[in-house]
Amino acid sequence: AGEGACVTVADINAEDGHKVSNDIVNRGGKSIFVCLDVTDEENWKNVVAVTVKEFRKVNVLVNNAGIYRSEVVHETSLETWQQVMAVNSTGAFLGSKHVIPEMKKDGGGSIVNMSSGAGIVGNDNGGAYGPSKGASRILTKATAAQYGKFNIRANSIHPGPIDTPMLTPNLRDPETQSEALAPIPLGRIAQPLEVALGALYLASDDSSYVTGVELPIDGGRVNV
Repeated sequence: AGEGACVTVADINAEDGHKVSNDIVNRGGKSIFVCLDVTDEENWKNVVAVTVKEFRKVNVLVNNAGIYRSEVVHETSLETWQQVMAVNSTGAFLGSKHVIPEMKKDGGGSIVNMSSGAGIVGNDNGGAYGPSKGASRILTKATAAQYGKFNIRANSIHPGPIDTPMLTPNLRDPETQSEALAPIPLGRIAQPLEVALGALYLASDDSSYVTGVELPIDGGRVNV
């Protein structure tokens, strides 16, 4: 919004979603809030329709919804598996599916999928989480390959530990934090803004020749 975008804030949490949207408006930006369950295709159709009616087009989508469950593979119930997959990968699929026709009409656009470092390399917990984020990663590459001819770009972001409510307890506890951060060369937890700036770059025309990329924002954990 600070770069001039008209923003549709879409979230299942209406209270927090309204707060974010109102904050954008109070700062002089343009924003609306629409309630969205990312696993519901009819919800997605509505979000896109409302956005087009309000702002005339959709040229950026950031799929940022995500949930985490810590059970390892053999302890993960089918219900948990399906829930995590539904939010983390099916949600990104449905969002992409329903914005792409609007982007094609307008001559292009940018899709940014929030994946995870766990979508690139294995982790020692979260039996459903890593696979769900891996699916998001490959969805991104498929989208880039299929829609580049329409000037639609798709890229994924792969955060490491970020100071959000999803941060795992071992990274919050001073007694275990040092050990948990040991694989990260920069040796610290990231702030949300550091990830947001990566999303801003991929969403903007500054990355007009960038598509199909997986961008780790993880302090070096995956690539060092």
